[in-house]
Amino acid sequence: MTTRVMLISPAIGTALRAARFDDDAPLDEAAARGARAAAGALPRAGLAVTAPSTRCRQTAGALGLEDAEPVRELRDLEAGRWRGRSLEEVAAGEPEAVARWLTDPGSAPHGGESVVDLTARVGAWLDGGVADGARVLAVAEPAVVRAAVVHALALPPQTFWRLDVPPLTLTELTGRAGRWNLRCGRPLG
Repeated sequence: MTTRVMLISPAIGTALRAARFDDDAPLDEAAARGARAAAGALPRAGLAVTAPSTRCRQTAGALGLEDAEPVRELRDLEAGRWRGRSLEEVAAGEPEAVARWLTDPGSAPHGGESVVDLTARVGAWLDGGVADGARVLAVAEPAVVRAAVVHALALPPQTFWRLDVPPLTLTELTGRAGRWNLRCGRPLG
């Protein structure tokens, strides 16, 4: 039976605007307004879930998914000691570490999670945490959406950084564990 997992990237938050590693800041009013405007464009689903971050939970609420269940496996990439700092700041202080992190998907110089680990975590949820035949709507961080695509299409982990996931877009995966098809980047508004 075909499963449909519809991943919605959250509204843009202050961390993304500032190119800062997420610090779980709430949505500002402009971002919440954008999410509310997109609420009528959501596809049907039998189950709504969300990443546990404030930004994803607030986006889900603004989209009318107040009952979306937080799913720990959909949390953002753990940035360790870089959390809350801007990419520019980290790159100025640790240029070799940033270069390694952006080129070696198995690297985690920040002491957090590597891209490979993130992809494995999200892939395990995608292949085992979603019931066969389900229609799941999930509000998830852009890194989680990228990891899901990398896993679902068995792409090399190096492609993770080459996938763009704009705010408030829908990425659809249909199929089942081991055999997924992709429809990406449909705007919600």
